[in-house]
Amino acid sequence: MTSLTSRLGELWEIDPTAKAISYDGGWWTWGDLTSTADAFDEVWRSAGAGSGARIAVVLENRPEFAAAVVAVLKSGRCLTTVSPLQPTERMAADLERVQPRILVASPAVWERLAEAGIDARIGLRVTALPDGQVTAEGEPPAPRPGIDQSDGTAVEMLTSGTTGPAKRVRLSYRQMDSALSSARSYDRRPDSQRPALPTGVGIVANPLVHIGGLWGVLQSMHDHRRIVLLERFRVEPWVEVIRTYRPKLGSLTPAGIKMVLDANVAPEDLSSLRAINSGTAPLAPELADRFFERYGIPVLSVYGATEFCGAVAGWTLDDFRKYGKTKRGSVGRAQPGVQLRVVDNEGHDVQAGTSGLLQVRTPQAEAGPDSWTPTSDLARLDADGFLWIEGRADDTIIRGGFKVSPGTVAKALEKHPAVREAAVAGRDDERLGQVPVAAVEVAAGHAAPAEEELVRWCRRELLPYEVPVRVLVVDALPRTPSMKVSRVDLLELFDRLEAERDEAAV
Repeated sequence: MTSLTSRLGELWEIDPTAKAISYDGGWWTWGDLTSTADAFDEVWRSAGAGSGARIAVVLENRPEFAAAVVAVLKSGRCLTTVSPLQPTERMAADLERVQPRILVASPAVWERLAEAGIDARIGLRVTALPDGQVTAEGEPPAPRPGIDQSDGTAVEMLTSGTTGPAKRVRLSYRQMDSALSSARSYDRRPDSQRPALPTGVGIVANPLVHIGGLWGVLQSMHDHRRIVLLERFRVEPWVEVIRTYRPKLGSLTPAGIKMVLDANVAPEDLSSLRAINSGTAPLAPELADRFFERYGIPVLSVYGATEFCGAVAGWTLDDFRKYGKTKRGSVGRAQPGVQLRVVDNEGHDVQAGTSGLLQVRTPQAEAGPDSWTPTSDLARLDADGFLWIEGRADDTIIRGGFKVSPGTVAKALEKHPAVREAAVAGRDDERLGQVPVAAVEVAAGHAAPAEEELVRWCRRELLPYEVPVRVLVVDALPRTPSMKVSRVDLLELFDRLEAERDEAAV
């Protein structure tokens, strides 16, 4: 198995004039990429940050930050990701937790941090410029034991924090190598028969601060494949990439699938695609059906987590052709080298088809290939090894002793013809412990329904204790960088509205 570090080192051997990254209508060559990576490396070495040193990067979807990623991981350092998508106050709080000795950011982010008064508290302030230039100012403090060094860790990735405060997950070089090896195993050709520079392109529209976006860049860099890097997912630029490069396989989040359908993209624009991979969030089978009916393109769900360096289960085209109708709603089967099992609350295996807690055994996990890693996902496995994800154990709302599944409530709301998408969260209640609250986006072509109408609808569809106490109609549901609905921000929305109501009543 060739390591990630050594594969990245081979980028310096590629023709420096060959195209590497397409961004905003222009191209970075492999020479542009490696020279920028060298500039980062020189700055960090001058600051005494060698192998294992933590390098914090406010990671934007831009070529200069792809070069920063290459520079960190080629040298055996540790990439600590910071999200540029979070509000400045949250970013400042995150940096207080990280305590970076060295921080890399764009000029716009440094301006935000200066306004918040936090930039001066960073040691070495490294600026990544759009032309590939790298500048630095400030003096890093002396290396602090246990803070500035994380030997063996490739990435400290900030998770999306959909149900609570975001946290960092450590991914070792061993895990990354295992994940990349697993992905490469799908290409059964020996290395001698693989082109030095594949002719296709990797399309990266997910944020690099999310495992899906970072993985897209790393896999392409590992395979020496060109990348089309989008600042963020928008329908028209994504479709233009598909039209231009005619890939056989695309990738869309469930939210992206909805956006493509709502935009009524012409089928001929997507005619090169044999399949769409979809992950990061639960995919409603009805949504996959609609996409297949419109475009004739199968949507292949994948299941994974940041802790596993990406996917551990998914559909193949062969499985879709054979089982697509009978296993509808499944996220597929375990990938090569991965084992799945479902257990009860005491950790005992349950019968096939019975719901329980999912556990995973994979070399991609921190515990390694010999240990079962528990997840927070409620799931069931059938006799053929197909996996269904039924929600998260830590999502469950306990309302006066009754258990309420947010997914069940959201599905009921989404049956309403005027609802495009719904999200549900548990809000603290002094009398009942928690109560469900919901927010919905309006479907295209429909007028916004009144809250009372949506509550009445829920009373017809749900048990009395499952009916949400409030249903807000919003322009857009709050989302994490991975396009999942953020229940944390959803609850903040309710808190803000209640505070405004109380203030108006005074």
